[in-house]
Amino acid sequence: MIKSINAWSFPQSDSPEAFFAAAKQCGFTTVEPAFTETGALSLASSDAQVTAVRRLADDMGLSIASLATGLYWQYPPTTADEGVRTQSMALLRRQLECAALLGTDAILIVPGLVTAEVSYEDAYRRASDFLAQALPHAQACGVKMGVENVWNKFLLSPLEMRGFVDQYQSPYVGVYLDVGNLVAFGYPQQWIDILARRILRVHVKDYREAVGTLPGFVDLLSGDVDFPAVMAALRATGYDGPLTAEMTPSRWDDMQAGRAASAALDRILAM
Repeated sequence: MIKSINAWSFPQSDSPEAFFAAAKQCGFTTVEPAFTETGALSLASSDAQVTAVRRLADDMGLSIASLATGLYWQYPPTTADEGVRTQSMALLRRQLECAALLGTDAILIVPGLVTAEVSYEDAYRRASDFLAQALPHAQACGVKMGVENVWNKFLLSPLEMRGFVDQYQSPYVGVYLDVGNLVAFGYPQQWIDILARRILRVHVKDYREAVGTLPGFVDLLSGDVDFPAVMAALRATGYDGPLTAEMTPSRWDDMQAGRAASAALDRILAM
């Protein structure tokens, strides 16, 4: 396994050049850019612009772990609004294409969310259809779709996540496991044991369970994630991909979160 860092760990996350420079300065050689609505790596980017981002990473000696995006919160594929679902599909197709241009074989997907207006049953059906429709394009791009466990009131157990992924019977649909997101309602190592080979990528955060809200996310090794157990479980599954830190930038120092994550990941990888 290798250490990696997500663009959201730095204030300049929407600038690939600034993000790459900051990540490298913090000791990372593997990075996860964020796909946005506008900018250098976005829905508005041409193939040539995306390819230029890849060349920039290559020139700086960086590899691309995967391609994340927060746009599925804005365009949830589980909404009742057909127009928004159409936008969500356009987002997914372009995210897959851009990941291929960047030279990575995995993307992060938030599969939708359950709300007072969107029932769990409807969310499951729409999310299932969403990935099924995109599967041929994912295969054509050679890019795998990683469904993230996130605070969306959906896919709340490892057994349900396993069933959701297994319905496709395809290596192009798997899990993007976020260990920090699990602490509020489960144990990351148990999810890893159950999901096993389905895990495509891993996000690393830490969380203090007693807080119970977003401020509970803390620096790595400062919360309740049992990292020795997590690492043992990952090794038992044969996972050998990136461990990508997803941190909150410091209010006072743009580089602090990255520096701290780099040092903590060195310790975690040695566990």
